[in-house]
Amino acid sequence: MTSPNPTSPTIAPWTGMVAIDDTELAVTDTGGTGIPVVYLNGQFATQGYWRRVIADLGPGYRHITFDERARGKSKKSGDYSFDTCVRDIDAILAARGVTEKPILVGWSYGAYLGAHWTSRNPDGALGAVLVDGAFPYDWLDEAMELRIRKLFKRLSWVLPLARPTGLAPRLTAHQQAESNIEIGKLSSVAALGPVLDAITVSVRYVVASGTSFGSRGDEQEKIRAGLDAVLDRNPHIAISAKVASNHGAILRKDFRAIADAVREVETLASTR
Repeated sequence: MTSPNPTSPTIAPWTGMVAIDDTELAVTDTGGTGIPVVYLNGQFATQGYWRRVIADLGPGYRHITFDERARGKSKKSGDYSFDTCVRDIDAILAARGVTEKPILVGWSYGAYLGAHWTSRNPDGALGAVLVDGAFPYDWLDEAMELRIRKLFKRLSWVLPLARPTGLAPRLTAHQQAESNIEIGKLSSVAALGPVLDAITVSVRYVVASGTSFGSRGDEQEKIRAGLDAVLDRNPHIAISAKVASNHGAILRKDFRAIADAVREVETLASTR
């Protein structure tokens, strides 16, 4: 466990809403004097998914979690675009007065957010841990777009029933489909490759095995293999662990591997 930084002021724990644009985001900040760790959720997940990782890392870190727009306890918005979600990270950091360089930890959709934010802020991050996401691969074509839209259309009747339990966001089926299609475009080798190539701090991947929601056969493993070329080009990026869990279970079953990757990034940053 990391040791508290004696030069940092002690930040009191805080839970509340942060106003951004036309919405409010639910934020939890454990405070303390440790290195800030900012957790970026899966596309339709909530901050509660990180509780096992946070417990394993312990109170020596300053853990900051939040629900994205229309997820969890956060309010709805007129803008759910990816770039807006990237900018929300800056807004959360500013609202919580974070002045130290954070480690970003993102799962699935959050891995893309972490990769983009780290790439766009070369002097702003201590490093990042990307959990089974942000793999450059050309998986989106017209057939896949149609498949995504059909999938969420079939789910449209059940999504409102799941929302009160927190298992579904307050987005329409159409909005969720469009968000998936947007991430497909951002996943292309031409779009994501340069983002990862530009990263100059330590990034560690924790990679799952098997399927993810909506995938078939070995599709997901082919997508993961898209990272290989990036690893060859950028010495700052490496795989910390390849785990047995599938995409959906990785935060629950392999939280220790994720926590270990955070510690690894911290150690690498201290030796630079």
